[in-house]
Amino acid sequence: MPSRLTIALRALAALARTPALLTEVLAADVPAWRARALAHAGRWPGLAGGGLPLVPFAHFVPPTAPLTARTVAPFAFGDGGSLPTDLLLLRALARQHPACRYFEIGTWRGESAANVAAEATSVHTLNLSPAEMRALKLPERYIELHGHFSQPLPHVVHLHGNSATFDLAGLQREAGPFDLVFIDGDHRYEAVRRDTARVFEYLVSTSTTVVWHDASRQPGQPRWEVLAGLLDGLPPGLPGQLVQVGNTLCALYSPQPLPAQAPDPLADPGQFTVEIRM
Repeated sequence: MPSRLTIALRALAALARTPALLTEVLAADVPAWRARALAHAGRWPGLAGGGLPLVPFAHFVPPTAPLTARTVAPFAFGDGGSLPTDLLLLRALARQHPACRYFEIGTWRGESAANVAAEATSVHTLNLSPAEMRALKLPERYIELHGHFSQPLPHVVHLHGNSATFDLAGLQREAGPFDLVFIDGDHRYEAVRRDTARVFEYLVSTSTTVVWHDASRQPGQPRWEVLAGLLDGLPPGLPGQLVQVGNTLCALYSPQPLPAQAPDPLADPGQFTVEIRM
């Protein structure tokens, strides 16, 4: 049986060969990320051990909503995508803004952009260019799948660049003001912090709603490194409310008050009916 020293040396060698593994190790340090996020509890009422205060999904998509408001299309049931409830939330938020202008970071297959396009007047989606993705040694087929559902849509504008350096101020001048922003790019702490800070610096007005994807690992299970990143990235003195949305993976900033409550992981589960058409 290998000694503890041998195991440790093998682990260090693996990290040396694949530095990206270090990100996984750091992300797994849940107590540290949790403590970092909860340091903001005094600033954001309701932030506690269960994460952000919760707004029920039905507040945004009530059971009495028309069928079109409760329909997700397209949806791939593929790896790395959103939940159907995530996409319904985005559609519902877009409907709250007449002639909604929507911007997102992270295109992937284009499901979110395509779903919101059914409700919004304009949709802008930002992703790394094919050249940038090739430089990261990503598979060609993976690159080709970006925007699969959204590319054919006439009022979806596909932007290419790194969210860390993209000219968001210029985008706001040319295509804004934006009513709804969806942050769904790199989910590592530093990227979430940076994307949050830049979005709030350049794109957010007094009426803008911002949604972060993958702020939960599963509905009701906070992803603390993402919460720490977005909380550290928010500007000081920001009004509004920060919540998680039930039955989704999303955190949400609303400039208007929302009916939030303490999350209860043992509450009676919501009941949904899913019909699949292919």
